[in-house]
Parts: sequence; structure tokens; C-alpha cells
Amino acid sequence: MGLFDRLKQRLTKTRAAISDGISSIFRGGRKIDGALLDELEELLYTSDLGPVATDISAELARMHKRGEIKGEEDVRLKLREILIGKLDQAPSTLTFDAKPTVLLIVGVNGSGKTTSIAKLAHRFLGEGRSVLLGAGDTFRAAAADQLEAWASRSGAEIVRSHQDNADPAAVAFDSVSAAVARKKDVAIIDTAGRLHTQKNLMSELEKVSRVIQKVVPDAPHETWLVLDGTNGQNAINQAKEFTQAVKVTGLIIAKLDGTARGGAIFGIKEALGLPVRYIGTGESMELLEPFEPEAFVDAILGKTLA
Repeated sequence: MGLFDRLKQRLTKTRAAISDGISSIFRGGRKIDGALLDELEELLYTSDLGPVATDISAELARMHKRGEIKGEEDVRLKLREILIGKLDQAPSTLTFDAKPTVLLIVGVNGSGKTTSIAKLAHRFLGEGRSVLLGAGDTFRAAAADQLEAWASRSGAEIVRSHQDNADPAAVAFDSVSAAVARKKDVAIIDTAGRLHTQKNLMSELEKVSRVIQKVVPDAPHETWLVLDGTNGQNAINQAKEFTQAVKVTGLIIAKLDGTARGGAIFGIKEALGLPVRYIGTGESMELLEPFEPEAFVDAILGKTLA
């Protein structure tokens, strides 16, 4: 099964909300007018595209006025073009030029951060790379245990502290040091994920980055922020806090399975201007997909329209 087919299967509810909604609006051969465009804007907004929906509706209205769109198929084609443009970004391939390549993973508790780390490890191991995990979320009692269980299952090595409330920066330092000593290809460092409103968390993240650089001066090579795709505007607010504390280089949007809220990715991308590296489309280890805008848009619109 290719990426498009996997996404189509996993984003069923989002596709039903958007694609089936468009069909409903145009039912009976209805012609395009102001009322129809208003309904389309509402449909896109309620599919979690947020303010982006207003921009799209305005653009479609201009195209209609110029005679460029006349019916449902035209709307679908132009909508596809606009949505892909909203998600446009450079390819998300990680080069692994550094050894170890150090990935710092940040995000609030409940965002899917620890599970996403496990999925990343599974993916990289499957590509033949050696992986070490650093259990730096020392303030959530089950976080290190959960990561250790994932590591045991996938075959990755792990560095953790068995002391309650251990210093996250110390764990990060030990993890990167171990990755260097053991000649690992990748070191993935988990971080504390307490509420983003707690300023001490942001100070800790800054400290973790500084300590890592004592071992590998140009690390972390990537800092990825994990966001819960079902959280809408709240996810955007969280992201803005994190980007002030650390230099975030990419996003992982988790929990895009089983809800009709896959459209949230457009608002997140527009608000933050950061590339989406991976999306989580299910609980299984393999269901962390490299983000490809065209495949994603085609999956939520229901078919390949190109």
C-alpha cells in the first residue's frame, strides 16, 4: 500500500467531512454563488482549517468572478491547488550527515511525544540505522518506563535515570555522550512535557540544548515539536511558546487518525511557518508517515485529482 492509500485509509473522517461535504453543497447541480461560497467557507472552517478557510473562500470567489471556476469539479481542482500551496515546503528528508545525528523532541504531555519518539526509532532502525534514546522526561513518572518498553520492543538502546525528578539536562548529556562513545547513527532525546505555561519548563529546554552542545557542538541537529493535531488553536498557542524557548526546526503532527480534524494541519502550518516532518496516523509503530503535501491533500479530498 502506497503513502496515498495509507493516508486515505487513515484520514477517512477528515475526507468525509471535506469531500462529502463539498458533494452535499453542490447536490442537485447547484450553481456557484455567494451563498454557496459562504457554505464552503463554513465547511472548511469546521473541518479545522481555521482562518485559512476565509482566505481560500475569498480566492475561490475571485476565480469565480473571473470565470475560472464554474462547477464542483472546478472547485475541487482549484481547492487542491490552493491547499497544496498552503502546505508547500522543502522535502523532509533527514540527511544523517552527522554521527550521531542528535534529534531533540519537545512538546507538552499528552501530545503524543513519547509514542512519536518510539515510532521514529522504529523507522530509523528499519532503515538500518543504529539508534539510542535518551529518556529526558524525568518529571512524568511513567515517561521513562514507557520509552524503555518501546526501546526493548524495537531494539533501540536507551539511557535513563532511575531517580525521581532527575536533572533532564544530565540525562541528555549522558545520552549524547553514550551515543558518541557507542558510535550510534542517531540519538533521540525526549524532554519534559509539562504545561507550556510553566516558564521553568522553557528554561529547562534551553539548558538541555546548551548541555548537549558540550558533547556535540553543533547539536541538536534537529529540534522537532510534537503537536496533537486534534487540539486546533491550542496546539498553535503551545507551539509559539516552545519556539520562543528553543530553535524548533520541524513539526510532528500526531493523532491525525480517527477524527475529522485533519484540517488542523493547515492552520498550524500557516501560523508557525515551520515544515511538517512527519504525521502520526495511528497507534501502530509503522504509522508515522513522512509528510508529503500532495498525498495528504489528495487523501482528504478523496481521490487523486491531478
